[in-house]
Amino acid sequence: MLTLIKHAECYAPKKLGNKDVLIAGTKVIAIDDNISLDCSINHEVIDGNDFILTPGFVDSLVHISGGGGEAGFASRTPEMQLTDATQFGITTVVGALGTDNISRTHTDLIAKAKGLKQEGLNVFCHTGSYHLPATTLGHSISHDIMYIDEFIGLGEVAIADHRGRQISLKQLATAAAEARTAGLLSGKRGTVSVHVGSGLTKLELLHQVADTTDIPLNQFYPTHMNRNADLLTSGIEFCQAGGTIDFTTSTTEYDLANGELAAAEALAYCLEKGVSSDLLTMSSDGHASLPIYNVDNELVGFDVGDESSLLASFKQAVTQFNVSIEHALQAITSNPARILGLRKGQLLVDHDADLVLMHKKTLAVHSVWCNGKKMIEDGDILVNGFFN
Repeated sequence: MLTLIKHAECYAPKKLGNKDVLIAGTKVIAIDDNISLDCSINHEVIDGNDFILTPGFVDSLVHISGGGGEAGFASRTPEMQLTDATQFGITTVVGALGTDNISRTHTDLIAKAKGLKQEGLNVFCHTGSYHLPATTLGHSISHDIMYIDEFIGLGEVAIADHRGRQISLKQLATAAAEARTAGLLSGKRGTVSVHVGSGLTKLELLHQVADTTDIPLNQFYPTHMNRNADLLTSGIEFCQAGGTIDFTTSTTEYDLANGELAAAEALAYCLEKGVSSDLLTMSSDGHASLPIYNVDNELVGFDVGDESSLLASFKQAVTQFNVSIEHALQAITSNPARILGLRKGQLLVDHDADLVLMHKKTLAVHSVWCNGKKMIEDGDILVNGFFN
């Protein structure tokens, strides 16, 4: 099957202008001003005049197998389903464990990743969890990254959070060095995803590792950096020192009312402060437990992360905070892909046909292709997961 999308306003995520895009099999095989097909081969032609065409979204932190519940066993969150991603333009997810690495295991994580891949999604994972020394699937961080295709890095390791193991500089440096070396040996990035809590130490531990060892600051990928204004300020300093930061799009009304910034607002603020758009990303933290704590770290509420928030935050950045479509797209396509070492997140010839067709006026998702297979059409689900 050939699919020709004509006259769509294309973003790579850099704006390309009105182009025709030809998909064959799993790949984009041509992008040009005018492509015509005069053949007997079965093909579909889509009028893209009222649409923008973008790379599929890369969600760099999703708890695909469910998260541990800080309100006890009954609050363990459910696992993600295929259409939790595809309905909202997400074609690539990166799964991880969080607080709970006891009742939530890497065998479950990898099994879920393989299941979602079987259903048509692009899925990668991190070994480890909040805690160090790291719990792994095999006998080490190196083993998991080198020999298991889905594992691309380590995380999400918790710092500045009362739920973490209060890890030392030496523990973090050792784990980061192992992930980095395993990545070099296996052609992966070996990124260390870092959960940053609301503790007063903020990103100090990451700076200490970079300052006292040979591990570069950009080996770390700190998330939840929109948790409060002070943390965001430290994130800007982190970027100025050579790092990258991620904003979480899932949130609660309580947290927003008590100092958290919406991811779209944090993105706009950093751009206004002169931070390069290459250094900023957004992720959903989908299906994570979102415990609500008061100033004494007492649990006062509970919610669950939602993958749909990634699309909502992209729209909010563009329509409410005047972020350009290019910069907002970078944050959910090419930037996380580059940071994680994935050949995803770009609309280019000979790249995977992971594409999103959106209405120009509303930015609502019309169609989604994952590896050339149409998953969503006119907002309707074409491909369901096994249990959808």
